[in-house]
Amino acid sequence: MSANHQNNSNKPHGVARVISKRGFCSRSIAENLVREGRVSLRGKIVRDPDTPAYENDEIAVDGKLIEVAQKFYFAMNKPRGIVTTASDEKGRKTVMDLFREQYAKMFPGKPVPHISPVGRLDAASEGLLLFTNDTQWADTLLDPREPSQHIKIYRVQVAGKPSDADLAKMEKGFNVPPRVFGESEEFMHAERAVLHSEGEKNCWLEITLSEGKNREIRRMLAHLGYEVMRLVRIQFDKYTIGDLKPGEIRKIN
Repeated sequence: MSANHQNNSNKPHGVARVISKRGFCSRSIAENLVREGRVSLRGKIVRDPDTPAYENDEIAVDGKLIEVAQKFYFAMNKPRGIVTTASDEKGRKTVMDLFREQYAKMFPGKPVPHISPVGRLDAASEGLLLFTNDTQWADTLLDPREPSQHIKIYRVQVAGKPSDADLAKMEKGFNVPPRVFGESEEFMHAERAVLHSEGEKNCWLEITLSEGKNREIRRMLAHLGYEVMRLVRIQFDKYTIGDLKPGEIRKIN
């Protein structure tokens, strides 16, 4: 057993996951590299992507050592209509397409880091989306065991004006019918749901969530009879959208 093993108290992960965590490539690409016999672990070729490896193990691809990548942290103001995926089978523009464009403008000539969004926003939603290659940090933000520690705040424009009673229902929580046949009801609730501003035919709500259920706000409001016109995330954990314009990115600490 190597000295690295003896001095490392961290749990091992599959070698493909460790490669991905170092920012070399995505996990799926790393799995293919391993299966193709192009990856060595502590000097020996491995072909199983789940072969146990430690964070500081010696890992090489095509004979070249993979160093631990510099950690990157970014925020984006995701525009409406952009999908939160690395690629889209329908040919739609993705957040990764947009990130690469913006990164090239901010850092001309520098290679774009291998980076991924933290969680997602659906195509019709907009606002704050975080990016990183620090999988441990991302996992912490998305940890379902500590939801109240990583709140998300949204501004939501709806047709009409929800009553105080309906906003109270959202805070108390209720079962929402399934989206498609075969699914079960889901209990959903908001940590906070208040009126932010109002006009003649619509209003803006401010809704705080501590969970990450799919289309939670839209489904709760639809169940109460309200149409969502716009949904903008303005905060995730301690990070806020600030003065970021739609499509822009900025580094965060």
